[in-house]
Amino acid sequence: MSESTEPGSYFVANYPPFDRWTAAAVPAVLEAFAESPTAAALGLYLHVPFCRKRCKFCYFRVYTDTSAADVERYSQGLAREAALVAQQPAVAGRTLKYVYFGGGTPSFLSVKQLEKLVAGLHASFGWNDAQEVTFECEPGTLSEPKVKALRSLGMTRISLGVENFDDSILEANGRAHLSGEIGRAWDWIKAADFPNTNVDLIAGMVGETLESWQRTVEKTLALEADSVTIYQMELPFNTTFVHDARESGAVAPVADWATKRAWVDYAFNRFTEQGYVVSSAYTLVRDPQRVHFRYRDMLWEGSDLLALGVASFGHLSGHHYQNATHWDEYLAAVEAGRLPVVRGLRPTQRELLIREVVLGLKRGSLDVERLRSKFGIDPLKEWAAQWRAFQQEGWLSQVHPGPVLSRAGLLRVDALLARFFEEPGTRVDR
Repeated sequence: MSESTEPGSYFVANYPPFDRWTAAAVPAVLEAFAESPTAAALGLYLHVPFCRKRCKFCYFRVYTDTSAADVERYSQGLAREAALVAQQPAVAGRTLKYVYFGGGTPSFLSVKQLEKLVAGLHASFGWNDAQEVTFECEPGTLSEPKVKALRSLGMTRISLGVENFDDSILEANGRAHLSGEIGRAWDWIKAADFPNTNVDLIAGMVGETLESWQRTVEKTLALEADSVTIYQMELPFNTTFVHDARESGAVAPVADWATKRAWVDYAFNRFTEQGYVVSSAYTLVRDPQRVHFRYRDMLWEGSDLLALGVASFGHLSGHHYQNATHWDEYLAAVEAGRLPVVRGLRPTQRELLIREVVLGLKRGSLDVERLRSKFGIDPLKEWAAQWRAFQQEGWLSQVHPGPVLSRAGLLRVDALLARFFEEPGTRVDR
């Protein structure tokens, strides 16, 4: 892997990769919705695609030029899609274990819009028994009444997209908020007494220096969040940074990978000095006995995930799927009473095993016995060559009884995972 940050996706979110999903798989996905339910845990993801501004590093489906009428129509579309999904045989009667409001910016919605949306969703999916309900927020979209409303609407984890505390860096990267809005928002969040609070940071943003990163780490420590999530800046192709670089012939001055890994390592050391525990390649928690990531853990261990909203990704009954990726296409489908699925993939059992291996490694270690029991294959034997190579290269601290990544391996885990991938033409269900 090149040490420079070249355009392209680095973060591994799923397996098989999204570029292997096709429209030809849609009939099979729709059949899966009509089948009997599986015994897997069930989660719900809702995509709220509205933002005040589009971050220059953002590659998600978002809309910034929206009206109240747009928000109302989309919210009604989400409620209609929820009703459609909830009545499918593979879903009906099942209890949600976790819910995740992502985006975009869910907190872009007003209190009245949020209350109406949640009421519409509850008509189809109650989440009173969910173990976790996470809601992403952008600091500048919050107010004290909105934060109180989120608490009363049943959100159990508030995740605040801080990214950085330096205004010049926030502006250079296209963030809508400035540092002064972070403190105000955090005071309201703390006062509302959510069961869990999370702060998101990004290491290696345009304009970042070691000194500015150290200041951001110290200011984040002062917030005393229940968890902190730190991503390393990447440059997916469909971002403003990459588009502008193509137009100008320049390259966005993003820190190289060695620098970003060093900065995350610095942050991990500072947080663990203050009592935090490393929970994955991206997360630290203050109290691992109390703070859990149900969304992450259940999803990475093969739960079903219902996807609501434009461009959302889901997984049901052994099938991956994605919703329509554009506004008109998505809304036309749900308003006509149709599930808005446009592509998918049915992974083989071996691909599902690989998926749980690569996602499990992102937590820093592999539960070999669980995988052996679930799939009937011993990951230690199946990928013995990979484990030997990882150990020789310094990426593992142990292999037996289960692989455990060293700090160096954890910090570059996404770059290592492709070693488990198989070529598309070798798909054999074995």
